[in-house]
Amino acid sequence: MLNFLPTYIRGALSLILYAANTIFWTIPIFAAAFLKLIMPFWKKHYTRLLTCIADKWILINTFNQKLMNNIRWDVKGLEGLKQDGWYLVLANHQSWTDILVLQRIFHRKIPFLKFFLKKELIWVPFLGIAWWALDFPFMKRYSKAFLDKYPHLKGKDIEITRKACEKFKTLPVSVMNFVEGTRFTPEKHKIQKSPYYNLLNPKAGGVAFVLSAMGEQLHQIVNVTIVYPDGSKSFWDFICGKIGEIRVRVEILPVNGEIIGDYVNNAEFRENFQKWINSLWQQKDMRIHSMLNHLPAHRAWFDEASS
Repeated sequence: MLNFLPTYIRGALSLILYAANTIFWTIPIFAAAFLKLIMPFWKKHYTRLLTCIADKWILINTFNQKLMNNIRWDVKGLEGLKQDGWYLVLANHQSWTDILVLQRIFHRKIPFLKFFLKKELIWVPFLGIAWWALDFPFMKRYSKAFLDKYPHLKGKDIEITRKACEKFKTLPVSVMNFVEGTRFTPEKHKIQKSPYYNLLNPKAGGVAFVLSAMGEQLHQIVNVTIVYPDGSKSFWDFICGKIGEIRVRVEILPVNGEIIGDYVNNAEFRENFQKWINSLWQQKDMRIHSMLNHLPAHRAWFDEASS
């Protein structure tokens, strides 16, 4: 509605609205979190209240986007999703904008998205405490070199994942995982020597741990592919209205016994699971190419194979 304004003014106004909306809703979140802490016997009720507050936060963020931007949304595959289900959501990752995209397209279609976050993000003003109150799991990842030096910490990340997933068993939830573990950049793509054209290497372990901890409870896997056709994808581009179109494809996958197992101790299962996630990523890579070029998936594969 305000897309007649210069982009930098729209960006500044939008940023102010995002900040004001976040600060406004963190006040009741802090209050509910405190009550949840001192009266744990009503924990489920406070969790519902906190999720309701987060729902209103997303609603106003979406209004902000409609007010400042004129983005064409091309979204397919949302049919059949339920607000009272348990889902594992997997997506490619290019920018902080991805989070706003996912929150908008899935708002009131599936339960509130819970992300696995780096432990350092708990110090983000306002949001860090809000994420903690909403039971977002904070992860501490250890490098192989660090674990070689401190072997007693091996498996600690798995333990954290399991504890986090325990909190998700009482109320419907959508557990979100950016499988690449970091945002895609050409530099990271080159360093990793990724075999995919549009993706980094997938990290199978995190997905396997969630499925192991919650597999019997999860209804389906929601496989999401996000594309920004004009190349602009940064958060600043998004709030300034520089992104003209966003394309999203959603694929629903079953949760079956073949992808639930002991990823750490069962070498055969680990190898099969890695094959499954790599196959999923290969299909996603082809899908991204077809979405960027408006080609059918089989034609996209042919073009890639021929180049």
